[in-house]
Amino acid sequence: MYAIVEIAGQQFKVSKDLKVYVNRLTNEEGSKVSFDKVYLLDDNGTITIGAPAIEGASVEAKVLQHLKGDKVIVFKKKRRKGYKKRNGHRQYLTQIVIEGITGVGAKKAAPKKAAVEATTEEEVEAPKKKVAKAKKEDTQE
Repeated sequence: MYAIVEIAGQQFKVSKDLKVYVNRLTNEEGSKVSFDKVYLLDDNGTITIGAPAIEGASVEAKVLQHLKGDKVIVFKKKRRKGYKKRNGHRQYLTQIVIEGITGVGAKKAAPKKAAVEATTEEEVEAPKKKVAKAKKEDTQE
């Protein structure tokens, strides 16, 4: 079972017992967090899609630690102008572990087979016949 959920403004594909690094959350280390913006649920092949979010579905997580990401060097230069700027950045992150995914009703994605069965052979062949008749009329004139 997996879900696509919005956490701190970003979307993540999560499943149970998965550790995820997200932008810094205000919760304390060791506290439980619940995320309600679940956009998609997959429960062993049964896909549920929200419009835009699934009502009643949530993802439960536990905050493991707050930390800083790797250093990124931002270097700007304009050649032949003597302009150089060097700056560094370390993003503040929170590591969380997904403890559970709960999903309650919404729209279910239509199976692909049903769409194929809806079009019969007659519906598929009918446009071909019309095109053939139109071509014959054009060539006769």
